[in-house]
Amino acid sequence: MVKAVAAVAAIGLVSVGSVAAIASWQVVRDAKPTVSLAMPGSHQTRAPQLTAATGEVNMLLVATDTRDGQGAGFDDAANRRASSGVGHNDSNLLVHISADHTNMAVVSFPRDLVVPIPACENDQGTVTPAVPAAMLNTALGRGGEQHGLACVAETIDQLTGLQIGYAGMITFDGVVAMADAVGGVEVCLATPIHDTDVTPALDLQAGDQELNGAEAAAFLRSRYGVGDSSDLARISNQQTFMAALARQTVSAHTLTDPGKVLRLATTASKHMTLSDTLADPTTLARLALAVNSVGLSNMSFVQYPVVDDPTDPARVLVAKGPASTLNAVLQQDQPVVLGAESLGRSAVRDPSAPPSGAPDGSAAPGGATAPGGSAQGGSAPGGSAPPTSSPLPADVSGQSAATVTCAAKR
Repeated sequence: MVKAVAAVAAIGLVSVGSVAAIASWQVVRDAKPTVSLAMPGSHQTRAPQLTAATGEVNMLLVATDTRDGQGAGFDDAANRRASSGVGHNDSNLLVHISADHTNMAVVSFPRDLVVPIPACENDQGTVTPAVPAAMLNTALGRGGEQHGLACVAETIDQLTGLQIGYAGMITFDGVVAMADAVGGVEVCLATPIHDTDVTPALDLQAGDQELNGAEAAAFLRSRYGVGDSSDLARISNQQTFMAALARQTVSAHTLTDPGKVLRLATTASKHMTLSDTLADPTTLARLALAVNSVGLSNMSFVQYPVVDDPTDPARVLVAKGPASTLNAVLQQDQPVVLGAESLGRSAVRDPSAPPSGAPDGSAAPGGATAPGGSAQGGSAPGGSAPPTSSPLPADVSGQSAATVTCAAKR
């Protein structure tokens, strides 16, 4: 969703040179207070050394569903009962950039995923005990305003085996502001999208639609308007949006335009809570260069593998085999290569798109077209070709940024 690519861009994609230094300091100066990712008894250490060309990045992006301070449409009694305070971690995205900056994966973790949650420090100065099985979206509340982001990070850390060095959290109004700062995103709709369960309600016709502000935020939150009305379908819908945003960002040269990046970064700094590891302007600029070095065909959006909970149809469990395979690929810094039929529950291929899935109809420079038509494994701009990797199991869903998809209601 916009919280992934746009938020990544907003907190880090600052062009090199003197303009970058000035912009970075301005963003940090105006930013909200940061929070620590350190947790009692955790193995959290300093983030790996990050330079313009090297250094592994594992960054968590969380969207909270709190209704506090969200204004009209979220202040009625039903909304207040649904979520208040720090809220629930409604969307959970792990951005992994390889150490050589040649490939990137954005992994979505379902909010209804039942996982072990570690002991987490809370705002009362005590420790919320660990639990062997709980919904992932309860982790934020277990830590609270000051420690919730660290609690989610430690939960994902233990689930994937990746040490999360950077993190950011955003609210509904922040998503709206970010969508406006991006300037709108054109998304393909294979079917009309209707959903009265989001604010504002969606009534979108099939075809290419430009989504801005609150409408874009509602589209990203929509569950009943896409796929099979499940949370997994919503993740698939968000991947369609993220891929479209990535292609638009690259084609508009956003990552190399100081004015555009400063607008994004300034907006994010006012609407996101960031980890203290992102408080250094140098780190922000280096994160920018890391993302900018990854080509569209080497940028993947993947849903963490799950299976239905046999005891509760509203919950999902980790699909142990596929999840272990994905964890190993990420831990070993291999590119995420998806299978031939990897698209999620609400995505269909755009019939008018080039066969290869690349925006210009060609595979990435030096790379072959991966199964399913998405060009993966090509040379990233300014870097060498990433190491080869076998496709993930067929039940791991997602797409590359180069694959043009449309959202659909099943």
